[in-house]
Amino acid sequence: MRHDSYDYIVVGGGTAGCPLAATLSLKYKVLVLERGGSPYGNRNISYMENFHIGLSNTAPDSSSQAFVSTDGVINARARVLGGGTCINAGFYSRASSSFVQDVGWEEDLVNESYPWVEDKVVQWPKIAPWQAALRDGLVEAGVSPFNGYTYDHVSGTKVGGTIFDANGHRHTAADLLAAGDPNNLRVLLHASVHKIVFNSQQGRLRPRAIGVQFADEDGRLHQALLNTNRDSEIIISSGAIGSPQLLLLSGIGPKNDLKNHNIPVVLHNKYVGKGMADNPMNSIFIPTKSPPRQSLIETVGITEAGVFIEASSGFGQSEDSIKCHHGIMSAEIGQLSTVPPKQRSLELAREYAHNKLSLPKEVFQGGFILEKIDGPLSTGHLVLADTDVKNNPAVTFNYFSHPQDLSRCVYGIKTIEKILKTNSFAHLTPDDAGYEMERVLNMSVRANVNLIPKHTNTTESLEQFCKDTVITIWHYHGGCHVGKVVDQQHRVLGVSGLRVVDGSTFSRSPGTNPQATVMMMGRYFGVKILRERLGRAAGV
Repeated sequence: MRHDSYDYIVVGGGTAGCPLAATLSLKYKVLVLERGGSPYGNRNISYMENFHIGLSNTAPDSSSQAFVSTDGVINARARVLGGGTCINAGFYSRASSSFVQDVGWEEDLVNESYPWVEDKVVQWPKIAPWQAALRDGLVEAGVSPFNGYTYDHVSGTKVGGTIFDANGHRHTAADLLAAGDPNNLRVLLHASVHKIVFNSQQGRLRPRAIGVQFADEDGRLHQALLNTNRDSEIIISSGAIGSPQLLLLSGIGPKNDLKNHNIPVVLHNKYVGKGMADNPMNSIFIPTKSPPRQSLIETVGITEAGVFIEASSGFGQSEDSIKCHHGIMSAEIGQLSTVPPKQRSLELAREYAHNKLSLPKEVFQGGFILEKIDGPLSTGHLVLADTDVKNNPAVTFNYFSHPQDLSRCVYGIKTIEKILKTNSFAHLTPDDAGYEMERVLNMSVRANVNLIPKHTNTTESLEQFCKDTVITIWHYHGGCHVGKVVDQQHRVLGVSGLRVVDGSTFSRSPGTNPQATVMMMGRYFGVKILRERLGRAAGV
């Protein structure tokens, strides 16, 4: 590590961090510290056909780090340059105009920042047959009008953008770094930031962030420092799990929690890690008479009830892709194994392989229709499990603790039932007659993998089905809310020289899928910071 100093240190080269760093580097010296490796040359990232393999890889250096919430839902967080854009389903859809107004962003700058992203990494999908069936089924079931191909968030049914090109090759936020100035931009991989370093000299009104302490892949500790310019900043873009975790490890958070881990208190803030939420998802498996072409998310139904309907189909067809017999992992049915990594054993692997034989063969031939809740009212919290930044904190989402979320889930399941009765789906089934809802619910209970105990009435009560089969689509957010942890400009309250720019600041996930808005957000705040700093320098 050279003993350089920087105008900006961006902690996390992810969905927001990459466009943010690229933009800031056009005028200033920027260091990006990314805990993961490079996405380039990694087939599990680059090719859609390997999507499930990438999520299933639990190696210590994999691009996807699994975590299980205390609710028992298996989840994943990115650990790679490009962040969640490297491991997600690729769907690209903007936030609603009301979301932009609610968060207080400048509309003109937002409308400039989205196209900046889209020109570089987004295109229209060549819609797959399963997605076309959903499109037609949604409209026939009353989720109308059909709005065609659009990035905009509009009620009804639409086809959105994708970061996969026509060859199934993924384009990620890491590609946006190419828009930066290479003379000003430095990116370090496998650099795990342990804590923010503060200058808390006596007499100083508030602690000031002056640098970070991080470890390289060999575990050696380094320090990176800001220069002495009063406008220089550290910007945390480590995601909804990583950003509150890093603030806590750095001594910003509830003082009693910090003291329990022997972390010196820099600033007491009871809101750090609070208000965590995850858009709950439930999926219905639909067997088909022939193997459908693989597709991830391309079509979405945006209902007035605050429920989104999407779909996926098929699994990777490459030689490397997961087939039916692959040991302990169960990626071909949409999620990870029911056994957390630390609890796996040969005995459990054998038990899993045996039980898997009882799954109906249809599980391996068909597609899913997904319903998920927009803006869940059920919230939870994040707390440190230990002081090792490489380990996951303990996260609780409290799925369906609010009755309105549960009623919306039931609405979503009933909407899927209407879709299954349409002509668009009936002809996909073996006898062209469709399926009774009870049958697909029974199959779906076994296909949805989580650690939540199933009840005898799971398929008799839609409310119980929602609770028992809840899974995630990785749209968790919160932990560093505006007005509680950061101000309107995303500066951390109570300290100087520190901001948070990522989905941890959201009180709800934007649009149907957040990646478009999180990439836009990185560009937006990069431009905003440049304009403000250059304006101050010019005395404006």
